[in-house]
Amino acid sequence: MDVRNWVAAESVGNVVQVGVAHFHAAVAASVVPCQLPAVPGPFAGRVDELAALDRRAPVNMIVGTGGIGKTWLAVRWAHLRREWFPDGQLFVDLRGFSPEGRALAPERALRAFLAALGVPHDAIPVDLDAQAAMYRSLLADKRVLVVLDNAADARQVEPLLPGGDTCTALVTSRRRFKDLIIRYNSRHLPLDVFGSDDAHAVLARRLDADRITAEPTAVADLLRLCAGFPLALGIVAASACTHPGLPLAEFAAELRDLDMPELHDTVLTWSLHRMSAAQRTAFALLAHAPGPDIGLPAAAHLIDLPHKEARVLLNDLTDASLLERRPDSRYALHDLVRAFATSLRLPASVRTEALSRVVHFYTTAAHTADRVTNPSRPALAWPSDPPVEFHDLDTTQAWFDREHANLLATQLVADHPAVWHLAWCLNDFHRRRDLRHDELATWRAALSAADHLTDPHARTRAHRFLGRACNELGHYDSAAHHLNQALELSSDPVQHAHAHRELARTWSQRGDDHRALHHATRALEIFRTADEPVSLARSFNQIGWYTACLGDYDTARTYCRTSLALHRALDDPDGLADTENSLGHIGRRAGRHLEAITHYTNALTAFRIRGSTWQTAQTLDHLAHTHAALDRHDQAQAAWAEAQSLYRRMGRFPDPDRAIADLHPAR
Repeated sequence: MDVRNWVAAESVGNVVQVGVAHFHAAVAASVVPCQLPAVPGPFAGRVDELAALDRRAPVNMIVGTGGIGKTWLAVRWAHLRREWFPDGQLFVDLRGFSPEGRALAPERALRAFLAALGVPHDAIPVDLDAQAAMYRSLLADKRVLVVLDNAADARQVEPLLPGGDTCTALVTSRRRFKDLIIRYNSRHLPLDVFGSDDAHAVLARRLDADRITAEPTAVADLLRLCAGFPLALGIVAASACTHPGLPLAEFAAELRDLDMPELHDTVLTWSLHRMSAAQRTAFALLAHAPGPDIGLPAAAHLIDLPHKEARVLLNDLTDASLLERRPDSRYALHDLVRAFATSLRLPASVRTEALSRVVHFYTTAAHTADRVTNPSRPALAWPSDPPVEFHDLDTTQAWFDREHANLLATQLVADHPAVWHLAWCLNDFHRRRDLRHDELATWRAALSAADHLTDPHARTRAHRFLGRACNELGHYDSAAHHLNQALELSSDPVQHAHAHRELARTWSQRGDDHRALHHATRALEIFRTADEPVSLARSFNQIGWYTACLGDYDTARTYCRTSLALHRALDDPDGLADTENSLGHIGRRAGRHLEAITHYTNALTAFRIRGSTWQTAQTLDHLAHTHAALDRHDQAQAAWAEAQSLYRRMGRFPDPDRAIADLHPAR
């Protein structure tokens, strides 16, 4: 590990760096997000609506029934007016009317927006209000377009609205949100079906002019049958384009013969008639794939084809306007199209086997990604070769970010072994991204699945990880319950040791350092005889921390120095950083402030390298108070200013007035 400006842990006294020592506030880089989907295909009509959007208000809402072209209009206008928004364009599908019935939570949308704006993932607050405050601060005085597509209700939208009047929000929904009119004076733009001229223009833009001119009666029939609905017109035009040798009258006759009660069902059923059997099966299977979209590798496993053949088939469905192509070879179904495809009959065995393949794909890929992210963690057995290659930590984390919603959806439909394994593989990612509620939900599912598994440790581990998740959320009674269950269920000493370490955290958070030390000591006793060198080193550090809390600083220092030596031998940067922080804690409590500054500086350097924003903020906080104790008020203010900036961005700091008072004691 290459760590710059590392101060030897044993040195005590004044530490001088030649030049200027900087405390860099972790401010989001100047990032210009460009998240708009691709420019819609041939666009016609909606001249009045486009002009209305040009007279933009801070909040604009496009309202209309499904398939009326709301997203088409919003994205088209956004591309036409991109130069009005030089600071970026944000886009999110809120999935308000998904057939699955699970709209996107505003917290998830805000996390994605904040990441797109350059905020490190571990600096994003957990609390929705804090996320929204950070988001509005980042957009203040900027010219950014925010497109909120397919919104369910005003409560989902409000946290995602920019705060000032320099940005523009464009919302689409099937519902009219009165609250947005009352609170934000939003402008509502209702969409109706195309008039005859605009509908004719849509077909004319897609089809050869000679073909339109040669069959005016058939064109009139198609326009009447599509009733001005853009989705229906798009599907009909796409099918006619892919069969240029067929007369338009034949298309009109087929649509007329179906005569189904729902227009979209009529058009979609007719479109299916022109597909191959493989295309029809793939179309139906895609509707059952877990999650809001799907990448090419997962789709290839779902439909059981090599990547090259799967891509051809998916592109055929895209050409027929049945599938939406998104960046990075990802595909999605329009809500109405997905609902229709879900209703198609498939042999139960075909659907079950396809779902099994895609669940296995996601679980195996997550297993492989987790091994790259967390190589020191014990590897659990999981069959098959990795379906995706991961070259480094950055690409692995990007894959988890991209597939997270699909992985959560997969756990809901997976068999019991995959449910448990997905919780295990997502655990480190959830901690890195501070997704505490997701961590809790996935381990709750894993605990239920554990009852059906033969692994004797599955239930014990699920209780232990549930206990940790409850600790992170401050649910200490629930944490203690789950961790005590882990102790009772297992006869494995190592499992007991891990549970004791987590119970130590629980009791410390509740203010009982004596009981915390008891559990930490029990863990150390077990790890001394087990082949768990990393856990052994961390137990020495944990005991040192709680011993210091109880006032025995010499003993605490001995434990932590032992931990430091073990972590160095193991080349464990996480353990080194945590132990340096503990030694700073001991020095500060013992009144050895120069020693504390040495260790805090070492810890701070490591936390910065790791990108650990929360731990960086805490260490800066402690460093500021240590400088203040030495009357180094300039250094204290510099450290505190950065800590305060980080705390505010994360929305976690409970009492800034107390900290300020500590830094400026009454004289």
